[in-house]
Amino acid sequence: MQLNRTLQPAISALSVSTRSWPTFVLMIGADLIALGLAGFISVYTLYSLEGQFHPSLYWQLAPLLSLLILAYATVGLYPGVAISPVDELRWTTLTTTLMYLALATVLFLRREGEVYSRGVFLMAWALSIVLVLIGRAVVRSLFASKRWWGYPVMVLGAGQTGDMVIRNLKRRPRIGLKPVMVLDDDPAKHGWLHGVPVLGGVELAPELAQRRGIPYAIVAMPGVPRNRLLSLLERYGNSFAHLLIIPDLFEFASLWVSAKDMGGILGLEVRQQLLLPGPRLTKFLIDLAATLIGGLIVLPLIGLIAILICLDSPGPILYSHTRIGQGGHHFKAWKFRTMVKGAENRLQVYLDTHPELREGWERDRKLRHDPRVTRVGRFLRRTSLDELPQLWNILRGEMSLVGPRPIVDEEVELYGDKFELYKKVIPGLTGLWQVSGRNNITYAERVSLDAYYVRNWSVWLDLYILLRTILVVITGEGAY
Repeated sequence: MQLNRTLQPAISALSVSTRSWPTFVLMIGADLIALGLAGFISVYTLYSLEGQFHPSLYWQLAPLLSLLILAYATVGLYPGVAISPVDELRWTTLTTTLMYLALATVLFLRREGEVYSRGVFLMAWALSIVLVLIGRAVVRSLFASKRWWGYPVMVLGAGQTGDMVIRNLKRRPRIGLKPVMVLDDDPAKHGWLHGVPVLGGVELAPELAQRRGIPYAIVAMPGVPRNRLLSLLERYGNSFAHLLIIPDLFEFASLWVSAKDMGGILGLEVRQQLLLPGPRLTKFLIDLAATLIGGLIVLPLIGLIAILICLDSPGPILYSHTRIGQGGHHFKAWKFRTMVKGAENRLQVYLDTHPELREGWERDRKLRHDPRVTRVGRFLRRTSLDELPQLWNILRGEMSLVGPRPIVDEEVELYGDKFELYKKVIPGLTGLWQVSGRNNITYAERVSLDAYYVRNWSVWLDLYILLRTILVVITGEGAY
């Protein structure tokens, strides 16, 4: 089968300029700068406070940064392509911690532990994790949309799955996989798919992979019969250094699936984190400690908000609403009052006056310019400070710091069969939908995000969401 002649001019102009080496260089450079900056800040901060050592003592350890880079490479942090942010957080934290512990052990065994300040090492360790993650995020935000970033990808299959894969990769360039061409045996599908040329049958894969230097292929044909799929993989799979197969397991857990060899039989092991007592206990302890410490810190802020609410409009300071919790049990979720008295009547009048908004309200239960919200309430909602009273719900065990958005009885129908997943965990003060666009996403997308959280739950996912929440609150992303 020949290339689609109608696409020949576009194919000739197609330059697969995506390469992995610039991504490697930028990621390694960002990590070196972050690690060096962490050491610089730590050394000179403690030096300015204590002044009992000379900074040059620590610069002798600078060559050890290469060991950290080597450790990052060993766990797969380079080039930082096709890695989830949760895995990146987990491996960066664990690897950095392990290397700092190893360094401290070596210095102790060489009896040099008393020469170096523990404060410097502790500060450098914490800053290294934070700055490396920030540096990587900055590099991706600056360069992920460039054509040369990441790996060029050939997609095998232009059906519904291939369509979904291409749309997802184009919408999320930070993943680093750039679809540059598609192959499919169905001539009716040849042409273009979301701006990517569909060139011909899959037998062209070896030739095009070699000619264009494409090391990565995604097999997006879950509906193909088993024998046909195995034949395709045997004949064309060895043309690519990286081969990713999309199974017919959409919406299944993805963060905690690992391949297992059972005597030559491929198996997929799914770790049910929700059923493991260790992670659940860790989540409870994190909730308890963070709520107690954080509650004391924000107590003055809570008092100030209460005063502002009283001055802004008549009515109670707090507002409670019945929500559905773990196991389907109901509880009272508390918030600062952000609406005027007679809010429901005002809403009906507003929707009667603006009937074009009724459909959006009934679908998403959100209005960009909600007439019920007070002036102070608008600020509280934009910053999510209206949810601070839910710290009390967390202490009572009714809510968690992170979890699905607590819903009301009227929303159960909208969750459909995913409601059973929702009931498995405690609803959260923050969650995936709050850090994934908040009010800018549809209700169906919120439900999918809640289901994803339950299927992929872990302490690391919680930590990632908490860190993202801080950024979202500061920037006000998706809030109204």
